[in-house]
Amino acid sequence: MNKLLLFFILFSACFQKDAGKEQWQKSENILIVFLSRTNNTKAVAELIQNKVGGDLVAVELENPYPENYNAIVKQVAHENETGFLPPLKTKVDMSRYNTIFLGFPTWGMQLPPPMKSFLHKNNLSGKTVIPFNTHGGYGVGSSFKAVKELCPYSNVLNGFTIEGGSERDGIYLAIKGDRKNEAERQVEKWLCELKLLENKP
Repeated sequence: MNKLLLFFILFSACFQKDAGKEQWQKSENILIVFLSRTNNTKAVAELIQNKVGGDLVAVELENPYPENYNAIVKQVAHENETGFLPPLKTKVDMSRYNTIFLGFPTWGMQLPPPMKSFLHKNNLSGKTVIPFNTHGGYGVGSSFKAVKELCPYSNVLNGFTIEGGSERDGIYLAIKGDRKNEAERQVEKWLCELKLLENKP
């Protein structure tokens, strides 16, 4: 075989392999959608985007929640009790994506009503759904279970959770500085466990 032709074939194979890897890491078919009141979940969403690429979209309500903490707790509790799904301003063309990261805080040990609205509004059947969560020290509650229940025809992968701020105690953005660096290491480890990133040598 002509040496020049052999070189071209080997070069093309390596290029395609590297291009495939880059395509995953910077894929346009990844959506990272998040709800964040104190920006801790947003910080994690940005860490994920830095690792795998994709589009970052914040969940916004048509009628925003009150700023007062006690008022929002009361309103969310009522929405959970009645099953009310707050209407969203956020609109996404889900046909563009096949992998969806869902980020949210734990509210009342449950999945926040706006995320329930998002999952009722958008058909994620046949897609890969990956939840991630921030909380004030009490864990995910029933939120990951709720994601699986609301996405019965999706491939729901193991979620990620990390302690963020505690608005009740006046602790707002906690994932910053050294804490953000630690969160980045945890996010990378989680993504590697899901086979979404290669382990570093």
